[in-house]
Amino acid sequence: MNDLYSDKFVNSLKSKDIVGIRTVPKADLHNHFVLGGNREYIKKVTGIDIPYFEGVLSSMEDMHSWNNKYIGEKFDSSEMRKLLIEATFYQAKTDGVTVLEIGEDVWGLSKYFGNDIDLLIDAFYSAHKKIAPDIELRLQIGLSRHCQISYLEKYLEHFWGRREFYSIDLYGDELAQPIENFKYIYSKAKKQGLRLKAHIGEWGTAEDVQKGVEVLGLDEVQHGIAAVESPKVIKYLVDNNIRLNIVPTSNIKLGRVSKLSEHPIKTLYKSGVNVTINSDDILIFDSPISKEYLRLYEARTLTAEELDAIRVNGLCKL
Repeated sequence: MNDLYSDKFVNSLKSKDIVGIRTVPKADLHNHFVLGGNREYIKKVTGIDIPYFEGVLSSMEDMHSWNNKYIGEKFDSSEMRKLLIEATFYQAKTDGVTVLEIGEDVWGLSKYFGNDIDLLIDAFYSAHKKIAPDIELRLQIGLSRHCQISYLEKYLEHFWGRREFYSIDLYGDELAQPIENFKYIYSKAKKQGLRLKAHIGEWGTAEDVQKGVEVLGLDEVQHGIAAVESPKVIKYLVDNNIRLNIVPTSNIKLGRVSKLSEHPIKTLYKSGVNVTINSDDILIFDSPISKEYLRLYEARTLTAEELDAIRVNGLCKL
């Protein structure tokens, strides 16, 4: 699988030309916009310098501590929330991203937009138009596993029926509450025509990945790298064409993978699993998409041609 940019992309990887890589179209389907922006843009507008984390985080709690220190109260307002959205579009534009899937958490509707869904949607559309109008925006509804189901159902009423949203995603601690608790919400989301996604298999097991797909009817899995532990689950993902939106540097920084050369994406891709390469949390992990591709190439995880096939696949709407 290739496109008009494949030769340039492959040659740029082989020559380790990061500037050339940035000019080639790419998708980012796993980006948490609060941490997905461009640090230079943020510093230029606010004067706030946000360093990326060096080394390996020992736990998700450590990541939350970093977030509280460098983002936290400094950006805890509606205007600063909008700035972080702008910074994400700016980062995507400078990195050659032409398909960007981002969105607001359900709890953010009341905290930052006064329960006005039109204000929330306008924040993304305005930033899109201002910073990167040529990017295809796929607006997403974000759900936290830590929120009570009754709370989520209450605030989702503002989102249902809004055709601006493309997908729904469940994130957070995989052990916070049983995946079955979200079955009704996902059933309703499917009826709304949303693409169904969830964070599974970052910390859990291969069996958790398959269970999540079956229980929630998922189209895509954010992470899903634990699937590599089970040939049976790999076959299930292949047979059902379940896409895994993988974030390599994030997996390294959070200690889920010890070496990039041994990242599960290698086995998953070669086994026929539908995989994409994404950024996750750029501000903390220093993980722009172009760097992710180059790092995987330099680690000899995948060849330039294989990485190009993944790039082109990510641009395809399933």
